[in-house]
Amino acid sequence: MPIWPFKRSQQQSMNTFLIVGLGNIGIDYKNTRHNIGFTVLDALSTLVKVSFSTMRYGNLAEMSHKGRKIILLKPSTLMNRSGQAVHYWAKQKKMNTQNILVITDDVHLDFGYLRLREQGSDGGHNGLRDIQEKLGSTKYPRLRIGVGSNFSKGRQADYVLSNWNPDEQSKLPLIVDQAAKAVIHFATQGLEQTMNLYNGHAKVNEG
Repeated sequence: MPIWPFKRSQQQSMNTFLIVGLGNIGIDYKNTRHNIGFTVLDALSTLVKVSFSTMRYGNLAEMSHKGRKIILLKPSTLMNRSGQAVHYWAKQKKMNTQNILVITDDVHLDFGYLRLREQGSDGGHNGLRDIQEKLGSTKYPRLRIGVGSNFSKGRQADYVLSNWNPDEQSKLPLIVDQAAKAVIHFATQGLEQTMNLYNGHAKVNEG
């Protein structure tokens, strides 16, 4: 069910998807672990040759694929206020929560592990927590991308806001590519099939 009334037909609403990549704006954050959501959307926009435009609360791009309209959103509200952008654009586009996919980093997963779920808790992630508060629901899909947990106690913030190390950087393109393909598959083939196909560790050792 949607989180607010809308006038478009059910068929129209089910064919539109809002894909939200979480991150922080600014060059200082561009190559950090916390910005993996932005990185995936940038790769996807390059793949399908669409450009982002600066809009209210975020940068947006739109694409069509196999009869689906896919809206890409990179919030400009900073990570901890991601919900403001998600709520605004979900309302503007009259989205069903089940068609909102949020892409985020996860320190509880090994580096390169992809985990797509229909719903869930924020898991201590400030961006997801704010989205949950603004939408008033945890029932929206999220694609978590593992960034590992190689940090000492109390240094999580420093870790996620730091750049990838050289080994991670060399493996990152394949992980991002698989995540981008998972987004397209989610919009065209559905949640269950995408989970079955993409959940698990990215095959970073394959050439």
